[in-house]
Amino acid sequence: MSTAQSTYSKGLEGVIAAQTEMSFINGSEGILEYVGIAIGDLASQSSFEETVFLLWNKRLPTAEELGAFTTDLRANYGLCDSLKARITACPADAEPMHVIRTMISSMAMDDSSPNENSVEAAREKSLQILATAPAIVAAFDRHRRGLEIIDPDPSLNFAGNFLYMLNGEKPTPAMIRAFDICMITHADHGLNNSTFAARVVISTLSDVYSAITAAVGSLRGPLHGGANEGVMKMLNQIPDVEGAEEHVMNMIKNKERIMGFGHRVYKSKDPRASELMTLAKQLAEDTGNMDLYNKSHAIELVMEREYASKGIYPNVDFYSATTYHCIGLKLDLFTPMFVLARIAGWAGHVIEQLGDNRLFRPTTDYVGPHDVAYVPIEKR
Repeated sequence: MSTAQSTYSKGLEGVIAAQTEMSFINGSEGILEYVGIAIGDLASQSSFEETVFLLWNKRLPTAEELGAFTTDLRANYGLCDSLKARITACPADAEPMHVIRTMISSMAMDDSSPNENSVEAAREKSLQILATAPAIVAAFDRHRRGLEIIDPDPSLNFAGNFLYMLNGEKPTPAMIRAFDICMITHADHGLNNSTFAARVVISTLSDVYSAITAAVGSLRGPLHGGANEGVMKMLNQIPDVEGAEEHVMNMIKNKERIMGFGHRVYKSKDPRASELMTLAKQLAEDTGNMDLYNKSHAIELVMEREYASKGIYPNVDFYSATTYHCIGLKLDLFTPMFVLARIAGWAGHVIEQLGDNRLFRPTTDYVGPHDVAYVPIEKR
């Protein structure tokens, strides 16, 4: 080992690298809480806006505080002219995740004081990024489809406004609530890879834009945020409900990864998956997509039979794929939806890190040779 005090944990598994008051996870019992409140209670009773306030302030708001926070958020829904121009300059075939990562980074150029890192400044910049991100995604999607960019509607909540800007028509209350719940359940999840990336970057006293950009880059990876796209691709390969078991068993036989199952933390059913399963079923009924839901449920039954004893259960990505499809999202917009929600958590962790900062500087375990003689090039 490098030092007598150091221990090595591949992937930092089990290593405590930060303290937080934001979210608590008990993987063996399937518990997720935001500031002590069960995710199921928030999904059924709260709103995304209230959840963001909870994460950033470590308490629920009063009615007056929530009203003020919501007003501030809605006042920043739109795109400035320079950001809109950068979005419309993007190639139509660009990947949305690359676009949102680049556009969030570019927002620093529109900020007169992008490097200010007080906690209060970080809150203001975080709110701007959170409010603007839906407009970035919606504007790019309409740009690539050759459609006019829709200005935001500040009379709508975060979820409803995004769906309106994306589709150009007011969404149904059921779709707004469904998307709102998706945002709540994805808002924060401990020191996951992208959150760790955000905290590492801000610990250098870089800037909020850089920290959030790093987090988006991490989330783009298929082992983190890209899994729900993999779920949808798998569902599209299955012709009907009757063929689900054979398809999954063939994947198992061929040692292929079944996307949407298993989690680094949870050894019981992901509590977020339970909330989304109910939501996905209701949306499927409302939108005529019961065949898709039934295929999902059939896959879950096969996986439960084959792998539940090994602690492998559906995770949040499994039923979020069906949910996003039912509200009309294209496949390559699934992971950007994760971004829209998780900005809440990333920003909360950035604020938390700045409040009691120490630069992240882990060590490595050198396993190479020692005392190797240098051989001149003419003798190699």
